[in-house]
Amino acid sequence: MRSVWTGNLAFGLVSIPVKLGSAVSSHKVGFRQIHLADQGRVRYQKTCELDDEVLGSAEITRAFETPDEQLVEVTDAELRALPLPTAKTIEVEGFVDTAGVDAMQLDTPYFLAPASPTADKPYVLMREALARSGKAAVGKFAMRNSEHLALITARDDILLLQTLRWPDELNPAADSAPRGKVTVSDNELRLADTLIEALGEADLSEYQDEYAAAVEALVTAKLEGVEPPTVEGETGGGQVVDLMAALQASVDRAKGGRRGGGEGKEATVTDIGRSGKGGGTAGKRAAKKAPAKKAPAKKAAAKKTAKSAKTAKTAKTAKASKPAKKTAAKKTAGRRKAN
Repeated sequence: MRSVWTGNLAFGLVSIPVKLGSAVSSHKVGFRQIHLADQGRVRYQKTCELDDEVLGSAEITRAFETPDEQLVEVTDAELRALPLPTAKTIEVEGFVDTAGVDAMQLDTPYFLAPASPTADKPYVLMREALARSGKAAVGKFAMRNSEHLALITARDDILLLQTLRWPDELNPAADSAPRGKVTVSDNELRLADTLIEALGEADLSEYQDEYAAAVEALVTAKLEGVEPPTVEGETGGGQVVDLMAALQASVDRAKGGRRGGGEGKEATVTDIGRSGKGGGTAGKRAAKKAPAKKAPAKKAAAKKTAKSAKTAKTAKTAKASKPAKKTAAKKTAGRRKAN
């Protein structure tokens, strides 16, 4: 595991040498900017706004900007000398029930691993104590010029550290709620409950990034000189302003899909936002039927994308040899970087 931070986990008078490693990775699709005329890469230079001089990294330092736009230079040495006890120590300050943690505070997860063989026993002690209690440890530590609030939990045979957003970083949600009093009927609630039950349990491990897969298939097809895979566009439907009808159609579709393993019967397309006053049925228009939408980002959909890419490859005439294709594809994958 490549560590991004090393230090000690302080648990009372017990100090455990530990290291942090990233627990997640991103497959975000990244693009390079190029010159439209000749395909040259677009580059950016750091320049001084006073004299337009192009600067190297050795000529650049950091500064803090005050509210009145004064710039105060702050050096690396000054930051390292800050009197922070959390600079090299994660100090456990208390414990909370994991169920009581606000999901809005959860930020980035890290694997917390012992940094030496002598740390193994106290590390296991901490892990087992957290697992037995069902609690999570709360502490603070400094990393990358910031102090972080941290939540430490036992996960299988490791300790997982999750950085938390500070309480004052959470924005109030008052402006996000519907304005005015909105009521729903008991029948609407019952149908909504039925729909939740009919859709069933979601398996998060089955979800995949179809956008990333589709971009990969597009790039591969263009490298091979074949037609990129496409999907058939959805047909537009009319609007149904009856919430009950929309819920019932959704329930029927979900139940039909579960019984037959398919998409179920056709469902109406509903635009609740264009309902008459009070959500009633005034101003109804005849509804056109549209094909039922598929469940989002399932494995089956990802396989379909891969199959489309494979079909595109098969259609290619012998323009390039296999080694050439593999090298080109590998080169493309290596250049996936956030813009």
